[in-house]
Amino acid sequence: QVQLVESGGGLVQAGGSLRLACAASGRTASTYAVGWFRQAPGKEREFVATINRSGESTYYADSVKGRFTISRDNAKNTVYLQMNSLKLEDTAVYYCAARRSYYYATIRDLYDYWGQGTQVSVSS
Repeated sequence: QVQLVESGGGLVQAGGSLRLACAASGRTASTYAVGWFRQAPGKEREFVATINRSGESTYYADSVKGRFTISRDNAKNTVYLQMNSLKLEDTAVYYCAARRSYYYATIRDLYDYWGQGTQVSVSS
């Protein structure tokens, strides 16, 4: 069992930056691949970024490629999402998720554990 807690959300102006953190507790978090997803009001939860268990491989949604960076510090059981050049359309609740696998995934249903989410709001 793994518990995930997101932090770092908030209100930022367009063009600004935020860094989200996903802290894991319970079984060794480094044994899990992790993904970030987001859900805007009235929309389905969508994939944002993912990283494999070792941190060597990452993958991004086209909408955030070149602006967001996912990374992990297995010694701290934490995965980060650095978000730069934020746009109005990045406004959403951001969730981290973990899956019992070495390999990353972009499909929501392949994840076993979810955090409670953190709100990111981008203003003009």
